[in-house]
Amino acid sequence: MCSRDERCSMLQVAADRSRGRIKANMPPQPSTRTPYTDYFAYVYAGIVFIGGIIGFIKAGSLTSIGIGTVTGTLLGIGARQVSANPRHFSLLLILSGALMVVMGTRYSQSGKVMPAGLITLISAISFLRYGIRLASN
Repeated sequence: MCSRDERCSMLQVAADRSRGRIKANMPPQPSTRTPYTDYFAYVYAGIVFIGGIIGFIKAGSLTSIGIGTVTGTLLGIGARQVSANPRHFSLLLILSGALMVVMGTRYSQSGKVMPAGLITLISAISFLRYGIRLASN
């Protein structure tokens, strides 16, 4: 039936593998896990980073550009970590909790929705997301 013995034996091995007869020395199967990308975390990092730049442009605040860009970069690193492995969310949990407290205090003192209220809201959502994930582990 087959013209070459090699080809016939390869077809037989493939057929045996599909029937579950051969288990030892099988090459590893590709992962069936779908890639996970935490888009929310990347958007959050971008908003904080860009917000720091806008704060500098509008008000000339060196604190705003320094803290905003550093925190936005760290949030981006955290987004990358959690996208690579959903269990590595501790950096995002810590940073979102810190931003929620700091910007929440500023919002309560100034009453301004932009930027303090917005960052407080997004940070609270992020803190809740990763806090729930921590509690469920």
